[in-house]
Amino acid sequence: MQNKLQQLIKPFLKSLFVLSLVLLLALGHTDGALAAGSGGRIGGGSFRAPSSRTYNPRTYAPPGGGYYAPYPGGGGFGFPFLIPFWGIGGGFGGLFSILIFFAIANFLVQSFRRASSGGEIEYSSNPTVSVTRLQIGLLASGRDLQPELNRIAETADTNSPEGRAEILQEASLALLRHPEYWVYAGGETKQARLNSAEGEFNRLALAERSKFREETLSNVNNQLKAAAPAAALPGEVDNPIELFTKGAGEYIIVTLLAATLGNFQIPAINNSDDLSQALRQFGSIPSDKLLAIEVLWTPQAEGDTLTSDDLLAEYANLKLV
Repeated sequence: MQNKLQQLIKPFLKSLFVLSLVLLLALGHTDGALAAGSGGRIGGGSFRAPSSRTYNPRTYAPPGGGYYAPYPGGGGFGFPFLIPFWGIGGGFGGLFSILIFFAIANFLVQSFRRASSGGEIEYSSNPTVSVTRLQIGLLASGRDLQPELNRIAETADTNSPEGRAEILQEASLALLRHPEYWVYAGGETKQARLNSAEGEFNRLALAERSKFREETLSNVNNQLKAAAPAAALPGEVDNPIELFTKGAGEYIIVTLLAATLGNFQIPAINNSDDLSQALRQFGSIPSDKLLAIEVLWTPQAEGDTLTSDDLLAEYANLKLV
């Protein structure tokens, strides 16, 4: 009786063991995929209002004599212009003196306007800022790009406007050198006033950073940090399923973020020509217009992967180019 019972239970245990093994392999692969999210990051900048140019008006005597007194807009009016007419028509009660008063007032208003539009008062305290995001999905076979981005991160000066402009230029050039690997892309620009642009910029940066499991290489405000090689791939799993699928349908995602003074707009990304134009625009942003940048890419760690499933889940807004 006991032998019969064992014979009946054995097939059931075998089936249970096989099912457990399949589940273990599947879940092991899933965990590995979820953990495979190493990211690189280069960033820096400030959203302080740009300082206005100061203008010190000169005080001088005109050729005909008299004295030109400066006023805040940078101009002045001549006392000889007023004095000869001061008493005409019974002072300011007279019609002629009233006309002169209005002429002087108009002169002062126009002078203020000319000074403002001519660049003497160059910036308002809350100017318009453009916050732009450009994302590119490349085939992982173009792995030469990752060492280039690593080199930029390790040598970049993220504390100066000139250094940040150079980072965007170098990153854009690195991407422009690999058009044969471009597969997906997308971009957008939003305008905001300076006092709210930082919030919009940080929102976009955090949204991208949250897609990484770990930032394994970063240079933010000249603070260079790198994860230990052993910690870069905590989810790496050696199993037949992963070894079989490794290298199939893998991608690299690069994100460029920039906050610029004034109106900066990239084209709608519908094809590789649009993407090329957008990259050239990013690479040519002048340092005096650049407030803040973020360059992010995943995967960063050697051996890490981003599968087509990961791409569809996290970057569904990208379009084929």
